[in-house]
Amino acid sequence: MTQEVKEIFGSGSGGAPPAPAALAAKVRTLAPSMTRSMQRVAEAVAGDPAGCAALTVTGLAELTGTSEATVVRTARILGYPGYRDLRLALAGLAAQQQSGRAPAITTDIAVDDPLADVVAKLAYDEQQTLADTAAGLDTVQLAAAVTAAATARRIDVYGVGASGLVAQDLTQKLLRIGLIAHAHHDPHLAVTNAVQLRAGDVAIAITHSGATGDVIEPLRAAFEHGATTVAITGRPNSPVTQYADHVLTTSTARESELRPAAMSSRTSQLLLVDCLFVGVAQRTYETAAPALAASYEALAHRHRGKP
Repeated sequence: MTQEVKEIFGSGSGGAPPAPAALAAKVRTLAPSMTRSMQRVAEAVAGDPAGCAALTVTGLAELTGTSEATVVRTARILGYPGYRDLRLALAGLAAQQQSGRAPAITTDIAVDDPLADVVAKLAYDEQQTLADTAAGLDTVQLAAAVTAAATARRIDVYGVGASGLVAQDLTQKLLRIGLIAHAHHDPHLAVTNAVQLRAGDVAIAITHSGATGDVIEPLRAAFEHGATTVAITGRPNSPVTQYADHVLTTSTARESELRPAAMSSRTSQLLLVDCLFVGVAQRTYETAAPALAASYEALAHRHRGKP
């Protein structure tokens, strides 16, 4: 686990420990980046919060085949000062689950599932993804990204594939409130535009894996030329974060054969894009409101069917 991950998720920061719902989200988001021994601890507390809440640090170490030190390190990476604080959160999470708030549904979709079941499973999956993303979002990082974008001379957004659709969605929103924004899908064009950015400009990279070369390359160029850089990614310790001043982490549902990562990641990416856009619109309200009204009026006749 890298220092960057600890900083992004507030480990050892001395702030308030995450709420029980945030604990579940952080386990799902951070587990892939942990060592295997820490993963065993994280998977245990996520799978049986009530049972683990009843265990001492020694008991949990024995259950997971790890050491007491590993249990404590895992607790700290998840945002808790020590194991005692993690146990309290586990007890709270167990109480929430026992209250009936969590639906008894699996999101695994089979080829022969009736469409009604597919709808129910996808709806639950989307809800969980959004809840996890919101619970794990670092609002300090978000506020910094909002401030940079609200005062930017120009905003470039990079994304390919499904993330490219999200990039286009963000730029369309920003354009409607009067900001200069461009979504670059062509990797060559993205880089040639990135080298023109300077201090006062903003570059935003959207990549679930955090390892997409066509997205990392222009973000690196923008970073090296002094622009403020933002990464929206599902992997907080991925290569793209090396060139990001601010990192916004998404959470995604478990990938399956019929629902690849590109589908589940887009849900959380769109939530972060909306949060970023609304924050910018709030900061620039005096100019954003009339610009939004003007753009709406310019298209109104098309919706009314009148010239």
